Amino acid sequence: MSASKTDQTLRLADGRQLGFAEYGDPQDKPVFFFPGGPSTRLFHHPNHEIAISLGARILILDRPGYGLSTFQPGRTLLDWPADVCELAEALKIDTFAVAGISAGAPYVAACAYKIPDRVTHASLISGVGPTDLESDTQKLYRKRQRAITLARKAPWLLRPLIWLLQNPRRDPERYFQNTFAESSPPDQDILSQPEIKAMLIPNWLEGVRQGVRGFAWEGVIFSHPWGFPLEEISVPVSIWHGDMDACMPLSMAESLAQSIPDCKLRVIPGEGHFLLFKYWREILTDLLQPPTGVPS
Repeated sequence: MSASKTDQTLRLADGRQLGFAEYGDPQDKPVFFFPGGPSTRLFHHPNHEIAISLGARILILDRPGYGLSTFQPGRTLLDWPADVCELAEALKIDTFAVAGISAGAPYVAACAYKIPDRVTHASLISGVGPTDLESDTQKLYRKRQRAITLARKAPWLLRPLIWLLQNPRRDPERYFQNTFAESSPPDQDILSQPEIKAMLIPNWLEGVRQGVRGFAWEGVIFSHPWGFPLEEISVPVSIWHGDMDACMPLSMAESLAQSIPDCKLRVIPGEGHFLLFKYWREILTDLLQPPTGVPS
């Protein structure tokens, strides 16, 4: 593993490389964080003091094909927990919390399902939900609906179209402005903050440093069933969602909450997709709560 805090790498057992960043004291409580797409280990809350003050050690991972992580052909959501466990073992971490925003949320659910002996608590923030329910997908942006249809019927076309239309490297400022324009007013307030923009643009550029293959394959993953029953998730789950999220409809969060047994749905009135930047302290505080009956 390299020495840099934000550019660390681990060589996995199958020869792939996994990129990650680490913030906080190695002795603090570990939280594995999965950003959205095409976000990377560079996605973080600008104020690291929040996590430090709560005794949280934040590990942010690049998924395959993003940032420093090697692309993994044909991967599924259920392949991800093995990568997470390899990193945990390399860092000598036995148990940990998991959290993810937007496209990172399904990977949180996959970990909660597949490695319940390692995961203490899971948080899905402004998350992508399964696209099985037409009532949910109809509330997505029209272009997202078209992308789902394309990923199901002609997945080979997704990569060139993303390269042409959704590639941050073609015009980073335009990519940011498009994100801004499609966002709800509370999100536009957040995106207007210079420190947020200064973090997001390099993060998105890093996400496609290898091209858009990882971005495109993730679109294929999310356009098909997740591959595991949500009803069999046994770890405590919290879902955080704004009722003004214009990116991921609240109905997706509600569907997830109805399916996951030990789940708390926290709907934040007047907040949008980027509520994490306002509620990071509350999210981490909840995430680090010891399980019922276990002393802190």
